[in-house]
Amino acid sequence: MDTTNERPAPTIVRTYLKFETPIAELERKVQELRALEGSDTAVNIADEIKKLEQKAHAALAETYAKLTPWQKTEVARHPERPHCLDYVADLINDFTPLAGDRYFGEDEAIVGGLGTFRGRSVMVIGHEKGSDTESRLRHNFGMAKPEGYRKAVRLMDMAERFQIPVVSLCDTAGAYPGVDAEQRGQAEAIARSTDKCLAIGVPLIAVIIGEGGSGGAVAIATANRILMLEHSIYTVASPEAAASILWRDSSKAIDAATSMKITAQDLEALGVIDTVVREPVGGAHRDRPLMMKRVGDALAKALAEFDGKSPSEIRRQRQDRFLEIGRSL
Repeated sequence: MDTTNERPAPTIVRTYLKFETPIAELERKVQELRALEGSDTAVNIADEIKKLEQKAHAALAETYAKLTPWQKTEVARHPERPHCLDYVADLINDFTPLAGDRYFGEDEAIVGGLGTFRGRSVMVIGHEKGSDTESRLRHNFGMAKPEGYRKAVRLMDMAERFQIPVVSLCDTAGAYPGVDAEQRGQAEAIARSTDKCLAIGVPLIAVIIGEGGSGGAVAIATANRILMLEHSIYTVASPEAAASILWRDSSKAIDAATSMKITAQDLEALGVIDTVVREPVGGAHRDRPLMMKRVGDALAKALAEFDGKSPSEIRRQRQDRFLEIGRSL
């Protein structure tokens, strides 16, 4: 039989975090053996590959079962982690992007628009970090300026006008701290966006898909239900910023991450978030289709809770939810 056209399976190129080094070594050995498997001189190494794959999967599961808060921060920032537009492309049909704040201009750090989620019209608003150098610069690494939050307010007003639920996808290190943003009223824009979240009479469901940083995230995540991916973080300030403020030493970021209770598990226990969406073993980037399905199922469940509720009931539930956090913490 002519085997000249047979090729080994393509090598999977992954970005590994520092704590994943033992896993990286095992998976590289698997790839090396797979490359040999198709050669005429190779012995039958299928059993060896299977053993190594099982060992690598066990190491991955063991490592991710006991991640520290700082390691979760690293996973939340993983460059291959699905971003807002990835979820939009997979979960939202007929998405129509809407741009501009009608005051100053367009801010691509926040994307938004109308679409259909499982047969239901929704308004989607989310931070987009970008996936390569060009798109990261265009989206400003997901750090929004005032016009981004004013656009979010405009889209929430539109959603309420047409009685359409709002889905927000949060993934930002924080609002952009530049001088130009401050000159255009960054704090006021964040406050008005947060206030609009509390005021609208349609369901607002927020999902923390990566980093939920500071007021930059709260501005679109003051929601009826807050869902949080298992290895995402939600924090009043980045661990580096908190370390600089508390100890005047950003190298103490690991200590800050541990002390601040920024993980999904801690925040669920404190009642700050409602649901932890389990990630595939090894993080959301390891199995995107599975992650999309789990987020879609969690979103559908959360939206269904508000079917048949009046605008006043929806507002009251949202406001009571945040007042209760203040009472209990």
